[in-house]
Amino acid sequence: MITRSSKFPCSLLLSLQLPRQCTRALHSSLPLPPIPQPTPFVPDPTTFLTLIGRQLSKHAPKITTWDSLFSLTSTQLRELGVEPARSRRYLLWWRDQFRRGIYGIGGDLQNVVDGVAEMRVKEVPVGETVKKVVVNTPPGVEELAQGKLVQGFHVRGAGTIVGSYVELVKESGGSVARLKVQEGMWEVRRGHKVHGGERRRKYVLSQIAKKARGTLK
Repeated sequence: MITRSSKFPCSLLLSLQLPRQCTRALHSSLPLPPIPQPTPFVPDPTTFLTLIGRQLSKHAPKITTWDSLFSLTSTQLRELGVEPARSRRYLLWWRDQFRRGIYGIGGDLQNVVDGVAEMRVKEVPVGETVKKVVVNTPPGVEELAQGKLVQGFHVRGAGTIVGSYVELVKESGGSVARLKVQEGMWEVRRGHKVHGGERRRKYVLSQIAKKARGTLK
């Protein structure tokens, strides 16, 4: 004989489930976040995936448009073969960063041709002194008035541009440099697990201690 273990009528149990269903319905009805505009340094999905690294550029043939890059859900990315799950989370995280205007190195460059940006040293008066800064100019244009101040680079010594991934133009003596898109320029490196990570640390440490005492079988 089948007996009911619940003390509540079925109608009440169903009513208790409604708020959760309503929550899911409300979540699915929320508008999608806005799709940001591409930038001169990041004009397409392939460049974006190349910059953020972790070998996500191999999925570029599956994500062919800018709109799809910023609208695909985690489930849809999984169906496209973006694995493992941490890669999808990483892509979604960088997508949110870009949407909020937070870029990696070179993301704010405006004068870019074929993925290459040119930078020059410019002297800017600061009070009674002169400060040397790095500006982004159109390729081949020496008129510094057209240059845009860029972040992440500085001038060392008499006038050498210094910064990650910078390629100095030899004939310039270091005052002209180029920056081009490279694999993993914006990559956030994964942490290294110590003693098996948080979940296995206690067990691994106990094994190490047993081995040191010579009692490990």
